[in-house]
Amino acid sequence: MTGPSTRPLTAADEHLLRVATLGNLNWAEDRFTMRDVTDRPEFAHYTRLDQGRGDLGFVAEDGDRAVGVVWALFLPSDDGGFGFVDSLTPELSLWVHADDRGRGVGRHLLQSLKTEAARRGISGISLSVERGNVARHLYESEGFQAVPGRESDGVLVWTP
Repeated sequence: MTGPSTRPLTAADEHLLRVATLGNLNWAEDRFTMRDVTDRPEFAHYTRLDQGRGDLGFVAEDGDRAVGVVWALFLPSDDGGFGFVDSLTPELSLWVHADDRGRGVGRHLLQSLKTEAARRGISGISLSVERGNVARHLYESEGFQAVPGRESDGVLVWTP
């Protein structure tokens, strides 16, 4: 059996980004609802891919089912995310369906995004990971490092 296929993320994947954002927010327990994701600006901006500003991402699919997604958004300084560093550094989000974790899907998606970012000449990628989230080990093993002064926020950055 082969692993999932990977395709570029598109603006038409907005529903997937809403599901993934909710999954990321509730990684440890149910704290938020889909209404929070759509109505709260600090969450909603993660659900809108704008390829015109350089946003990028990939979807992993097993047949017709999305099993994971990674995306990086160039959020503006007046609407930065939890892992915002600056407007030239896209902020990464990664989600893998609970049934598909531990199979290398997240690492494959992360590596795909890093490769594309390097190809585009993007100078770095940031993210925020909450204390206790096991995904931190993945990010660190892929070269993400803590941003000095932002450790308590869980902000990490990768530079090619």
